[in-house]
Amino acid sequence: MNFPNGFKEKYQHLLGEDAAAFFATFEQEAVSAFRTNPLKETQKAFDDPIPNTPWGHYGKVSGKSIEHATGLVYSQEPAAQIVAQVAQPKPGMKVLDLAAAPGGKTTQLLSYLDNQGLLVSNEIHRGRSKILVENVERFGARNVLVTNESADRLAKVFSGFFDLIVLDAPCSGEGMFRKQPDAMDYWSIDYPRECSLLQREILEDALKMLVPGGSLVYSTCTWAPEENEEIVSWLLENYDLELETIEKINGMAEGIDFPETARMYPHLFKGEGQFVAKFRYLGENRPAKIPSKKDQLSAEQKKWWQEFSKKHLKITLEGVLETFGDELYLVPLGLPDLRKVKIARNGLHLGTFKKNRFEPSFALGLALKPSEVKETVSITPEDFVHYVAGETVQLRETHPNGWYQVLVEGNGLGFAKVTGQTLKNFYPKGLRFR
Repeated sequence: MNFPNGFKEKYQHLLGEDAAAFFATFEQEAVSAFRTNPLKETQKAFDDPIPNTPWGHYGKVSGKSIEHATGLVYSQEPAAQIVAQVAQPKPGMKVLDLAAAPGGKTTQLLSYLDNQGLLVSNEIHRGRSKILVENVERFGARNVLVTNESADRLAKVFSGFFDLIVLDAPCSGEGMFRKQPDAMDYWSIDYPRECSLLQREILEDALKMLVPGGSLVYSTCTWAPEENEEIVSWLLENYDLELETIEKINGMAEGIDFPETARMYPHLFKGEGQFVAKFRYLGENRPAKIPSKKDQLSAEQKKWWQEFSKKHLKITLEGVLETFGDELYLVPLGLPDLRKVKIARNGLHLGTFKKNRFEPSFALGLALKPSEVKETVSITPEDFVHYVAGETVQLRETHPNGWYQVLVEGNGLGFAKVTGQTLKNFYPKGLRFR
C-alpha cells in the first residue's frame, strides 16, 4: 500500500518496534463483522462469535438476505463495535448519538436500551440522515428521534438533558485506510490537527447537554494523538470531567499517557483502527424545560387509529401520537420543545390516514414483534425473493381479507393486505431489489 507523505514516518516514530507488524496489516484484507439484533423475536445461530461481545460475529452478511431485510443483523467491523459496548446504556436512559450516520453505533445503543428510554440520533448531513433513518427503522426502533442538526443548535434545546452522549467524531480516518483506501486521498501531515479543532468545537457543545453525573464516550477511527489523547488532555484541563477506565479486551491497547483509554491497532486487535475514551461529567448544566404533551390528532383520526390498534395489536404503544399532514407518528415521551430542531424521523412512523381508514406503515411492521400482533402471515424464503422485488405472493391458505404483519423466518417485514390467497405487495418501492 502506498501511504500518503508523512504517514509512515509518523507511525514508525510512534510505534517503534511494533511499526513493522502494524504496517504489514495493510497488505491484509480488512476484517468484516456483523452484530445480531436482540430486539427481534426470532433469533438465529451464527458462527464465529467475537469474544467478549454480546452480539458480535466475524464474517459478512448480504444486504439482500432475509436476515438483513428483517433487521436481524447489522454489518459493522469489530473495532467500531467496541464504542457502544464501552457506552453500554441502561434501559430507560436518555442517550444522544451525536454523529450517528450510517447507524452502526445507534443500532447497537438500541440493543442495550431495549426500546426503553430515549435515543436521539443526530446526523448533520441531510443525505446521510436519510440512510440513518432507514437503518433505524429496519432495526425495529420505537424510541428514537433522528435529528439533522449541528451540535450548537442541539445544545440550545437539550441543555442538561442526556444521561449519556456518544460522539464518534469526524476525524482523519486513518483507521479506515485498509477498508477504504480513498480515505488516504485527503490525508496530510496537518490534517489530524485540522480535525482536532472541529472535534473540540463539537465537544464544547456536547458537554452542555449532559446531566450532572452523566457519561461522555468520545471515539475516533484514527490513531492520531492530536485527535485522541491530546483531546482527552484538553477536556480534562478545561472541563469538570473524570476519566473512567475502559476494560481492555481482545487485544485492545492502552492509550498514550492515558492508560484508562483504549486504542485498537490491526496488528493487535482483529479489526480496523479505533480510539475510545469514557468520561463522567461532574459539572452542572441548566436542565431543559419539558412541556407536557397530549396526543395531537382529530377525533376522527383518533377513531381510525383506535380501530386499527384494537383489531391488530396486542399491546399499547407508549408515547405521544402526533400527525404531520396525513402521517401518524408515535413520538417518545419527555422531549423538550423541538420546534427549532430539524427532524428526519419524529419517532416511530405508525402509518397514514387515508379516506375513512388508517394504513399501517412499513416501519411499524418492522418494529412490532410477532407476539405483539393479532394477525400475521408467514411467507417462505422463496416467496421473500418475489416480495422484495415488488411482486404479489400467492399464499398456500386462504385468509380473511385485511391487514397482516408479514413474517419471514419468524420476524416482521412490514404490513400488507391479504385478499383471499393473494398477499398484495406493500414493500417500499425505494427498498425493492432482485
